[in-house]
Amino acid sequence: MGGSTSTFHRGRCRVDDMTTRDIVSFADVEASGLDDWRQLFEALRTRFLTGDFATGLRLVTRIGELAEEANHHPDVDLRYPHVNVSLCSHDVFGVTSRDLELARRISDAAAELGVRADPSATAVVEIALDTWDHDEIKPFWAAVLGMSDHPHHDQELRDLSGSQPTLWFQHTEQHDDPGQRFHLDVRVPPEVAGQRIASALDAGGTLVSDEEAPAYVVLADAQGNKACVTTGRGRG
Repeated sequence: MGGSTSTFHRGRCRVDDMTTRDIVSFADVEASGLDDWRQLFEALRTRFLTGDFATGLRLVTRIGELAEEANHHPDVDLRYPHVNVSLCSHDVFGVTSRDLELARRISDAAAELGVRADPSATAVVEIALDTWDHDEIKPFWAAVLGMSDHPHHDQELRDLSGSQPTLWFQHTEQHDDPGQRFHLDVRVPPEVAGQRIASALDAGGTLVSDEEAPAYVVLADAQGNKACVTTGRGRG
């Protein structure tokens, strides 16, 4: 993700110091004072605990009004008893000042309805496939999954509608033993990672490596199948 030209004042992003197409960094989002939201990959995400369906509908209606006013539209998932919201500037496939500003307004609208946010409930799962030549197999997986090239990363396939998890191709040396070729990457808010790792270890898992923490920690189940708990911290 590209760097930001923004500056911050009293914990809030000064939108006038950036263009609306500038992608802000993970660190900038953390410093923006958006306590209701967490950045997971290219989007701001949160969960609003509405408590009942009727309140959820009222919040979704208000979000729709704000989105139309801003001409910037989030992905909204109405459930019982919560509403999931994701904000991304799809033209640049990242978080920009448009997302920061609309996130603030959505949080204000939720507060007016007496609805609190629980951003720690958000998570994104990616599927990773070990390969020594992603160009050789990528067309097959794009076809069988009906996915498109990631807008920025050649080693990823993305369902741009958001219905399927991302498939990314992790480079490995060529070998005959297939071993475990697929594993899951679970992206969570930074404050959630420690407890998620501890729970996995308590459930019979083992720590394979924490050398790259807090960016990611590699775990394995009792039979050696690996998974990674990842965050946005510690990345370039």
